[in-house]
Amino acid sequence: MAISRLLIANRGEIALRIHRAAHEMGIETVAVHSTADADAMHVRLADHAVCIGPPAAKDSYLNMAAIISAAEITHADAIHPGYGFLSENAQFADIVEAHGITWIGPKPEHIRTMGDKIEAKRTAGKLGLPLVPGSDGAVSDIKEAKEIAEAAGYPVIIKAASGGGGRGMKVCNGPDELETLIQQAGSEAKAAFGDATVYIEKYLGNPRHIEFQIFGDGNGNAIHLGERDCSLQRRHQKVLEEAPSPVISAAERDRMGGIVSKAMADMGYRGAGTIEFLWEGGEFYFIEMNTRLQVEHPVTEAITGVDLVREQIRIADGKPLSVKQEDIVFSGHAIECRINAEDPFNFTPSPGLVTSYHAAGGMHVRVDSGLYAGYRIPPYYDSMIAKLIVYGRTREGCIMRLKRALEEMVIGGIKTSIPLHQKLLTDPKVLDGDYSIKYLEQWLSEQG
Repeated sequence: MAISRLLIANRGEIALRIHRAAHEMGIETVAVHSTADADAMHVRLADHAVCIGPPAAKDSYLNMAAIISAAEITHADAIHPGYGFLSENAQFADIVEAHGITWIGPKPEHIRTMGDKIEAKRTAGKLGLPLVPGSDGAVSDIKEAKEIAEAAGYPVIIKAASGGGGRGMKVCNGPDELETLIQQAGSEAKAAFGDATVYIEKYLGNPRHIEFQIFGDGNGNAIHLGERDCSLQRRHQKVLEEAPSPVISAAERDRMGGIVSKAMADMGYRGAGTIEFLWEGGEFYFIEMNTRLQVEHPVTEAITGVDLVREQIRIADGKPLSVKQEDIVFSGHAIECRINAEDPFNFTPSPGLVTSYHAAGGMHVRVDSGLYAGYRIPPYYDSMIAKLIVYGRTREGCIMRLKRALEEMVIGGIKTSIPLHQKLLTDPKVLDGDYSIKYLEQWLSEQG
């Protein structure tokens, strides 16, 4: 049976993005929201809206029972989780499917496998993806840890198996500090994620963050939609993303794209996914897989012309992939700036009343945002309030258009990260595409 009413289990710009795709497919939408988001744009535009709790995410957007209840009382036949919140929660996916509701996402077992970083690495290796040298699994014995670190070569990085956002990660430069750092990483991981399990990998000196967008139909067919370069990061959070990467050749793209799409086909993967790599010296090293839509998906849409959210809904509805690999043509260049409600240089959050708002426009300029004049940005959630995505026939042309678009953006009443993006786009290294995942933090420290 075709999906006719879709509940969006998220908020902000991604909820609005999903609403738009659904409406273009003739599907009704249900917005769920906390009391803090009662006036949000996606709530205003959805066909139905249900308040699911107070502002705290644990009482609303992470409240599985409330979301399922909202789906049942509105007769929603599908749930799209967006990104963040419950999007990579295998238990929630199981519950959704157990209630006879279509889950717009991967199979729960694949979410579970890829959510455990050690199991994800083991699975990736079996599927033929190139791995960073290091431990095959969890490390607890210090003698074994020293042998692994020695074989990989110092420096090594100790990582939390259940980690994310840079927590539970320690760089070790030699055997003398290994035991202490393993204990520290485990303690941090236990406090942050309830799991002290850690593993060891070779620490790459100056890598780039390159990720491949894949799609599978769940029946052994999968394609890739090229790579994105997400190397401009602060505290492991992406700030600016572009596609294609300035350093990846067409031959490399075809080779690695073939490897990742074959791996996902062999896995029987369903829906959208992103395989993330560190890239250094022409070599790719698998780091993790995200079993959901990514924040930066619009740059892939810009260079391929494929609507990724529409494709997610189609596949969840049991339809085949709408495009074959040979149909995918990579054209031009796209860059996304994440615009946050925060001080552009000390990153202090800046929620509050948006007194004026004007979105940039013009040819090949896209703004994904739920902002409007008079909207009050709540202090309870992630600070990202908009994404500015610009396309050009060349990278140089794209950058010039992006500079112009940033000049046009008006978000009054609060501080935003727009000035940071404007300053970054005057930096010679950024303009040349010559940067690594360490570059932005070095650059920020030099700004004083």
